[in-house]
Amino acid sequence: MTVNIDGGHRGTVELLVDGKETGRAEARGSRPLILTGELPTDPPLPVSVRITPGPGAPRCTAVIDGAETEMSPRAF
Repeated sequence: MTVNIDGGHRGTVELLVDGKETGRAEARGSRPLILTGELPTDPPLPVSVRITPGPGAPRCTAVIDGAETEMSPRAF
């Protein structure tokens, strides 16, 4: 699972699962966002990702089956 954040005040945020886009939103300033998708398990498992754009580096937290996990940032 990957979150791509295209910078700027009006950038795009994408949620990718196994390289396929499952969610997309427009980032507006420093407002937090929530993207939702499914993990390809049997049965599919819902996932939501809370994105906090700043100040500083963006932070992403995945919520899967009620458990929160901080996602590690990586520049590309």
